[in-house]
Amino acid sequence: MAVQTPVIGQWFRRPNGTLFEVVAIDDASATVEVQQFDGTIDEFDIDAWPKLLLIEAPAPEDWTGSLDMDPEDYVGKKDKEQPIGYQDPLSFLDKL
Repeated sequence: MAVQTPVIGQWFRRPNGTLFEVVAIDDASATVEVQQFDGTIDEFDIDAWPKLLLIEAPAPEDWTGSLDMDPEDYVGKKDKEQPIGYQDPLSFLDKL
């Protein structure tokens, strides 16, 4: 079922599984700006929004998706503490 009205801060999932958040609605250009979980910014025409077959989704628990950083980025940096979430014992599974 398509969502009729975009809401800033709401997360959605496309039929292909892409997760994104609505970050802005520009009434002047009639567009909806979204940020995908990986950080990519995109926009849709507001007229096309109802045809996208979006599903409302909860915000992801893993906040690191939109950051272009890996735990290895912190190796050897004694002054900087690793962000919460990088101590996850299952984080190595992404490397497989």
